[in-house]
Amino acid sequence: MSGWREARSIAALRLDNIGDVIMLGPALRAIKETSPAAHITLIASRAGAAAAPLLPWVDDVMVWRPVWQDVGGRIPFDPAREQELIADLAARRFDAVLIFTSFSQTPHVPGYVCYLAGIPLRAGESKEFGGSTLTDEQRGAPDDLHQAERNLRLVEHLGFPVRDRRLAVALPPEAHAAVPRLLAAAGLDPGAPFVLLHPGASAAARRVPVALAAGLARLLTAAGWPVLVTGQAREADLVAAVVNGAGPRVRPLVGRTTLGEFAALVDRAALVVCGNTLPLHLADALDTPVLALYSGTDLDAQWRPRHTRSRLLRRPTACHPCYRFDCPIGQPCLDIPPEEATAAALELLVGAGVVAPGGGR
Repeated sequence: MSGWREARSIAALRLDNIGDVIMLGPALRAIKETSPAAHITLIASRAGAAAAPLLPWVDDVMVWRPVWQDVGGRIPFDPAREQELIADLAARRFDAVLIFTSFSQTPHVPGYVCYLAGIPLRAGESKEFGGSTLTDEQRGAPDDLHQAERNLRLVEHLGFPVRDRRLAVALPPEAHAAVPRLLAAAGLDPGAPFVLLHPGASAAARRVPVALAAGLARLLTAAGWPVLVTGQAREADLVAAVVNGAGPRVRPLVGRTTLGEFAALVDRAALVVCGNTLPLHLADALDTPVLALYSGTDLDAQWRPRHTRSRLLRRPTACHPCYRFDCPIGQPCLDIPPEEATAAALELLVGAGVVAPGGGR
């Protein structure tokens, strides 16, 4: 492991979604605190790169859509494209690369690419033999290890001490300043506490069923809680279905925020309700209480909040964990009565000491 703490140009490779990059924060913080002169370049997917402004330990970003992360064979056969990516890596003259992966991903393919690009130090967590594609190989992480801890395990193995294991994000002042305007535009009192409900997710199998989300929102408004239903532009139909099923007192906010502004809304919320997706990790980073309507796609231990006040609801199923993007059997893992979810939400709100602004029945 010689040379890691002396490296001055370090690549941190994590080629997944925004939430996965947010989970990288504690590991990047540990590297920067140990080697403050190091220049850290995040190598991320186009989606994941959006998280970089929230991570103050990132100095630069390289966007990469690699063929080995291609789900469904959507990237055309184009070896010249891959050669261009290798040349781009080589031109940046990195001293070292840390390849961060989930339990099911191999570091050896990106390790070989980085070898071809001339990066002398290459580290990752592995289960399988990969020859010398990695100069520093960590083994033995259990599959159910939390993803943030998996990342931290690698940097500790390389000699970077970890002072703080919590998720963290840095919100720009303009993001906080936008919150009152966004709430007012959605028809909510900017000065009153509210519940943020985010039913969407990149994978259909992790989305909150409309009937559950709408029923929960309806019951929360009956208890006096303003509910803001959020989503990306591509989730407009899902958000509309939830709002239409919940009644006129529930307000939508779709595709009208930057990531920083959305994170500031999470920070401002009295409670976040979502599935296993980005707001779950933002809430943990911002110490906002969160109710996770957590589908059976993944092991709870791999992604659940570790520090903020939280509650996780999921029905036991024989197919858990399925690791699917869609569910062919109707999401029995989220067959949760809205009344049960509402009771859990209200319990979290009471525990946080927040009072409903609208009274309730």
